Amino acid sequence: MNIFVAKLSSRTKSEDLEQMFGEFGEVTSAKVIMDRETGNSKRFGFVEMSNDDEATTAIEKLDDIELDGSHIVVKKARPREESGSRGGNGGHRSYRNRY
Repeated sequence: MNIFVAKLSSRTKSEDLEQMFGEFGEVTSAKVIMDRETGNSKRFGFVEMSNDDEATTAIEKLDDIELDGSHIVVKKARPREESGSRGGNGGHRSYRNRY
């Protein structure tokens, strides 16, 4: 299961997420998302766990705990929307060249 973790402290590292979630089961990946230009944390990340039951327990136990001075949000990640799902223009229809 892919897990979304938000409201992270800027000090939280990928290794911290791996260790924390590892207490509930096997972590296949853990990554804090970093800004490419600045190198600073975007203050959210993703954790992948191989066992859905263990992942669900981790979500329940870790949501809204304090980590590095910040109350984190932990929930099941939603699938990423495809880029074409918004119509390519912010959801507004274009009538150009229609007639």
